[in-house]
Amino acid sequence: MEDVAKFLFGISGNVIALFLFLSPVPTFWRIIRRKSTENFSGVPYNMTLINCLLSAWYGLPFVSPNNMLVSTINGAGVVIETAYVVVFVVFASSKKTRLRMLGLAPAVVAAFAVVALVSMVGLHGQGRKVFCGVAATVCSICMYASPLSIMRLVVRTKSVEFMPFLLSLAVFLCGTSWFVYGLLGRDPFVTIPNGCGSFLGAVQLILYAIYRNNKGGARHRRQAGRRRRRGDGRGAEQQQGRRRRRRRAGTPWCSYLATS
Repeated sequence: MEDVAKFLFGISGNVIALFLFLSPVPTFWRIIRRKSTENFSGVPYNMTLINCLLSAWYGLPFVSPNNMLVSTINGAGVVIETAYVVVFVVFASSKKTRLRMLGLAPAVVAAFAVVALVSMVGLHGQGRKVFCGVAATVCSICMYASPLSIMRLVVRTKSVEFMPFLLSLAVFLCGTSWFVYGLLGRDPFVTIPNGCGSFLGAVQLILYAIYRNNKGGARHRRQAGRRRRRGDGRGAEQQQGRRRRRRRAGTPWCSYLATS
């Protein structure tokens, strides 16, 4: 019965995680349509790619037995995030952005290669599992912690404009599914990072409940518009700042995902 429950939670985790991996698709459709990455950042997708690589590696039978569901979703994540990175390179808004992305990609591959080679050549059995598990866990916790900047923005502006409810709910459900999966499998390298993810997802939902009816964001926009009409340059600057925050908010934390 325990194995069946673990399998079901693993399947639900796969489905929700796939939704999160695909959530930036509208952003990339916009990039392709406009043939420019504009002010969007491509760094989060490289970070998510290394997370998926390490997590997929950890879930393989010769590293961590009975964790293939971890490998399946993160293997899909590797394909999806690689596609995102390629789009960023092709449609980079500047030469500097393209060079940064081209520099990060080999670094991601090299970091994964080091972990994979060390685990295969120098380690065996439990030592291999612990080494790969620690690497994946550290990366996963960093991924789940990425929305902290958005949560601070919500508290500061008293508006959930930059923190969509469905994505917050998906982060909570995904973290909870994999947390229970890890508990049932008695695997701390799955339980710990996803326990953190479940907690942060719950905090996001609490913030949404507190500020969902707050009109502060709309009020700030109206005030900025009035300043701009009066010729006050600060209004335009504030509006541009909000646009940049919206783009940063709509890109990174949606794609950050930990499933190992």
